[in-house]
Amino acid sequence: MRVVVTGTRGIPNIMGGVETHCEELLPRLVKLGYDITVIRRRRYIREDNPLTEWNGVQIIDIDAPKSKKFEAIIHTFRAINKAKSLGADLIHIHTIGPNLLAPYARLLGLRVVMTHHGPDYNRDKWGKVAKAMLKLGEILGCRFANHVIVISNVIKTLIAERCGRAKNVTLIYNGVTQPEICSYPEYFSELSIEEGKYILGMCRFVPEKNLHHLVDAFSILKKANRISEDIKLVLAGDTDFEDDYSLSLKKKAKENDVILTGFIKDKKLHSLLTHATCYCLPSSHEGLPIALLEAMSYNIPVVASDIPANLEIGLDRSHYFPCGDIEKLADRLEEMCSQEHNEHYDMHLYDWDVIAKQTSEVYNKAVAQCHLD
Repeated sequence: MRVVVTGTRGIPNIMGGVETHCEELLPRLVKLGYDITVIRRRRYIREDNPLTEWNGVQIIDIDAPKSKKFEAIIHTFRAINKAKSLGADLIHIHTIGPNLLAPYARLLGLRVVMTHHGPDYNRDKWGKVAKAMLKLGEILGCRFANHVIVISNVIKTLIAERCGRAKNVTLIYNGVTQPEICSYPEYFSELSIEEGKYILGMCRFVPEKNLHHLVDAFSILKKANRISEDIKLVLAGDTDFEDDYSLSLKKKAKENDVILTGFIKDKKLHSLLTHATCYCLPSSHEGLPIALLEAMSYNIPVVASDIPANLEIGLDRSHYFPCGDIEKLADRLEEMCSQEHNEHYDMHLYDWDVIAKQTSEVYNKAVAQCHLD
């Protein structure tokens, strides 16, 4: 079966939860016998010699304008046309915005699988028109996709209520790989941090992640001497589009002696996860956060906002705080920093090999359904 994947910026080593999802999933689908092609957005490619294949996944780069509003939809339009020209059996469209074009893909005779990664219209960065278009993308994707994958029960309930979609919907969680426990003394020296003496925030610098709340909570603890003076805050990540929020966050971070690493992967990231005092995700919007799951895989204490997607992971209540409550967040961080033991989380639901097999079953059902139709 030939499958074309779009709705992602691309793989490998491109920042974003959907990008991490595809980076882990697609090579595993190749191993299961699928012919997988991912259509990347050219402007995110940093390779000196752009890849045409990676871990068995075929790669095609297509241009799209650098625009928050139009980049994804124009790229998806071009990707659908490319999928048709390649003779794809199925196109897999990730996220709700690009699924505005699910009807167009069906009109061209393509089978469509949609993965709903979360209600993106709840993100703070979007205006009224963009939110309306994202909601329309959700509705059209749910109406026209042959099969819908959701990454949480929260989303499954949402599309049943909002879109009336209950048939041919499959819950497949996000996953995590086996943790790579390691140390990187040179990198820690470069950052001026010590093992076991820093709080880690790891995500994109966008408003709904609420990293400014994490900086404020850390400042409260420091000013009141509620945590050891040698504990620091490290923010790992960056933004796709530098804007007022990302600039203000970086300014606030520097004013509060917070360490900014930029976008990192591999040994640098693994070493930070290995030795963190705790990890914090204070976001107001998530689908099912890969970053939180990744931190949990290292068995470090985690603190998360009590939004439905985070609560679905099922942590003990001591790991959650009311979203937006900076004082409560400070309390939780203080508690975690006072502990001297690692956690032990049950991660069996988040196995990428199992997820690949579940996705394979969805592909087969989507194609079989079309034959029956």
